Amino acid sequence: MKKILLTIGCCLVAFGLSAQTKYEKSAREEIAENRFLSGSNYLDYDNYPAPETLTKAPKGYEPYYLTHYGRHGSRWLLGDGDYTGCINPLLKAKKEGKITALGEETLEKLQKVFASAKGRMGDLTVVGERQHHGIGKRMAQHFPEIFLKKNVPIDARSTVVIRCILSMTAECEELNAANPTARIHNDVSESLQYYLNQPWRGEVRRSGNGRWKYLEPYRRDYTHPERICSLMFNDPQWVADSLKGGGSFMRNLFDVAANMQSHDFECEKGRIPGLDVKNYDLLSLFTAEECYDQWRIRNIDWYLGYGAAPQTNSMMPFSQKNLLKNIIATADTVTQTQATLRFGHEVCVMPLACLLELGNSGAVVEDLGKLDEVWRNYNIFPMGCNIQLIFYRPKKGKAGDILVKALLNEREQTLPVPTDSYPYYKWSDLRKYYVDKIERFEAIDKEN
Repeated sequence: MKKILLTIGCCLVAFGLSAQTKYEKSAREEIAENRFLSGSNYLDYDNYPAPETLTKAPKGYEPYYLTHYGRHGSRWLLGDGDYTGCINPLLKAKKEGKITALGEETLEKLQKVFASAKGRMGDLTVVGERQHHGIGKRMAQHFPEIFLKKNVPIDARSTVVIRCILSMTAECEELNAANPTARIHNDVSESLQYYLNQPWRGEVRRSGNGRWKYLEPYRRDYTHPERICSLMFNDPQWVADSLKGGGSFMRNLFDVAANMQSHDFECEKGRIPGLDVKNYDLLSLFTAEECYDQWRIRNIDWYLGYGAAPQTNSMMPFSQKNLLKNIIATADTVTQTQATLRFGHEVCVMPLACLLELGNSGAVVEDLGKLDEVWRNYNIFPMGCNIQLIFYRPKKGKAGDILVKALLNEREQTLPVPTDSYPYYKWSDLRKYYVDKIERFEAIDKEN
C-alpha cells in the first residue's frame, strides 16, 4: 500500500513540476547575489521581496474569501546554546592564548548580542513585527473586495506561542487600519493546537525518525571550517585537538550570523550597550561559497524532515494533514465575503506547502546532492512566510465554477491539477485531489 501511494505521489509531483518555469539561476548564483538567502529559515521576509503585481481576476469573477496560514516574523534565537555554541570556543581560545584579533572582535560582538537576548529567547523582534505589518497592508491592497468590504468578518487564530500571537496582532492592526468596520475575531487556545501546530505521530513520526543517517554525509562533505577557523584562531593544531577540527563551531557561528538579519540594531541600541550599528554584519565573515555550502546542509536537512523526500517515504508533508483538513472544512462553510487567518511556525508552513504541492515544493528528489537544482527552502519558509488561498466566484448575475489562486509568500504558484487559466484553478478539482490524497495517507497510517 505504501509503495502504491508513493508511486502515485511521484507521478502527481512529476506532473506538477512539468508545469513549472525552470530556475533562471542556480542556487549558488542566487546566494552569491543575495547571501541572506543562505540563512534558510532565518531569512528576513523583506530580504526576499515579492513581485509587486498579481494576475487580475478572470473576467466576470471577484475574490470573496481568503484562507491563510502564516509563520511568525523574525525572532531571537531559541536558546542559550544557539549562542554559546560559538561563544564558548572563542572564550576557551582567548583563555589559552589561541585567539586572533578578529576572533576577539567577533567574540565581543557575540557576547553583546547574547547579553541582549537575556529573557528574549524566541521572542519576536522589531523586524518580525515590521514584516507582518507589511504583509497585512499588502493583503488589503491586493484584495480590497474582501478586506475593504464593510463589516467583513475576519477570523484570526494563533498557536499559544507569544511570537505568533504578536505576529497575528501586527497583521490584524493593518487590516483594521485599512477597514475600521472589519469585524476581527482573535483566538488563542491549546484546543487549536491539533491543527495549528500538529505534532508528529504514527507513520509521519516513524518515517521522520530515520532521517539523520541521510543527512550526515552531506553535513560532513559540505563543512569546510579551515578558512574561518584560521581567521578566529592562531593555532591549527589547537583547533584540531580542542574543537575537533572546528566543523561544529563553524555551523554554530553561521547560524548566529544568518539570524542577525532578524534584528534592526538601530532600534536595539538601548539593549546592546556600545553597539556599532554600521559594523555588525557577521555573515560577511563567510565567503559566498561557504554560505552556499552551509545552506546546502540545511536545505537537505529541512527537505528530509518536512518535504516529500523519498528517503523518509514521502510522508513528512502529511504532518499537516489536520491543517489542510481544517482549511477545506472551513472553506466548505463560507457563504459570504470573509477571511480566515492562522498563525504558527515554519515547521507547519513548509510541510503544508509541500502537501499542497505549491510550485516546486512537492518535488520528490532521489539524489540529495542535486536537491538544490529543484527544491530550495528559502523559497518556502523565510521569517513571516505565508500561504494564501484566494477564492473567486462569478459576479452577480454570472455563472461559473468557484476558482482558487494560491500564493506562497505573495507569489503566484502552480497547483497539482490541470487548468487552462493559470494561476486560477477550479476549487472542485483541487478539493477532490487533496481529499483523495489525505484519504490514501490515512489508510496507510491506520494500517501501520
